[in-house]
Amino acid sequence: MKQQKKISLYAGIGLMAAFVIWTLLVRFVDVQSIGPEGSSVGFAAINAWVHELTGVHLGLYLFIDYVSILPFLVILGFGLTGLIQWIKRKSFLRVDYDIRILGAFYVAVLVFYVLFEVVVLNYRPVLIEGVLEASYPSSTTMLVLCVMLTALMLLWKRIGNQTLKIVIAVAILAFTAFMVIGRLISGVHWITDIIGGALISASLVTLYAFFCGFKKL
Repeated sequence: MKQQKKISLYAGIGLMAAFVIWTLLVRFVDVQSIGPEGSSVGFAAINAWVHELTGVHLGLYLFIDYVSILPFLVILGFGLTGLIQWIKRKSFLRVDYDIRILGAFYVAVLVFYVLFEVVVLNYRPVLIEGVLEASYPSSTTMLVLCVMLTALMLLWKRIGNQTLKIVIAVAILAFTAFMVIGRLISGVHWITDIIGGALISASLVTLYAFFCGFKKL
């Protein structure tokens, strides 16, 4: 148990370091003005090649934006669960520990989301309704990976039926993969945005697992 927790801690810290290094590389390596309105983009050659390969599919982008409501519903669901437990048990400290930590986890995700809306490292490869928007890291990638993977952890722990566990796990993982891959294919992000979103998400989820003491899914 202790060894597994140490691995989770070191992995989480290592992934955070990888995200920081990746962010610096995106900021300073092969920076060229290949974006809309002459905006500068790191790893320009790779980003341009992948973007040309995928093209732009605004219909897919809009659909993914529409179904992005699901992670917010998951957040709402766990929030209500924690609130109900708080009311019934008459103490916040009696709310399930992993749900309390989940609240702090959601705040951390929000902080990173706001931070990279303010600190702009890259802009999107396309204008959205005529506006040049920040794109690094992919906020949708971060939201979906962080919310859906932690939801899987909590549901796996609470559901007793093994078959139902597997069905839910497959559904969550399939939805998560569709959202991340679809975000890239839609052409509204550079591939470095997706990788950055995946790295920060992996770090946060791994650290959440450490604090909650999960051995495995």
